Amino acid sequence: MSAAGSFAAPGGFERIDRAAAAGTALWIFIAVVSSLFGLFFAAYVMRLSEAEGYPLALPWQFWLSTALLLAGSLALEAAAAAARAGRDAGLAWRLGGACALAFVAVQLWAWSALGAARVLPQGNPAAGFLYVLTALHGLHVLGGVLAWGRLARRGAGSVPTAWRIALCARYWHFLLLLWFALFATLGLLTPDVARAICGRG
Repeated sequence: MSAAGSFAAPGGFERIDRAAAAGTALWIFIAVVSSLFGLFFAAYVMRLSEAEGYPLALPWQFWLSTALLLAGSLALEAAAAAARAGRDAGLAWRLGGACALAFVAVQLWAWSALGAARVLPQGNPAAGFLYVLTALHGLHVLGGVLAWGRLARRGAGSVPTAWRIALCARYWHFLLLLWFALFATLGLLTPDVARAICGRG
């Protein structure tokens, strides 16, 4: 085996191990974040079970932000599939990042609409948890945007490697599923349902 060949294999293993380690770290992070939101959801159910009424109508901007997060997730999945197949993933990769930025902007718009409708955290447990949960989710989206931007800068305008795109897509899928759970909890859960869940019905 030549000297060049003797160094090629370890280099290849190093790249494989780096991708595997990053994938494992992401799964651990997802598990931690899921536990954190699970605790918030449990606290929300218990607090709402003690409330009398407090119906909460979500602004229509939440539907738009849902569509944007879904579009970003699909775009990054398309980018990952294209990268694995050796095709150009640039357009889908950039579209995924743009949708994430738009999601954050629409979330701020939704908060403004809630404020204009005088849906404030004070005196309404549902509204209070809405602001906390959407803010927490938005921070995780911003974290994903920062990671996306870092990869874009590292590539100096080019598209990152396939395994990095795949990790970004996995994280976006997680954020999408988390948003679905959050949206359904805030939009559909009523005090009566919360009391039934807590055994107080």
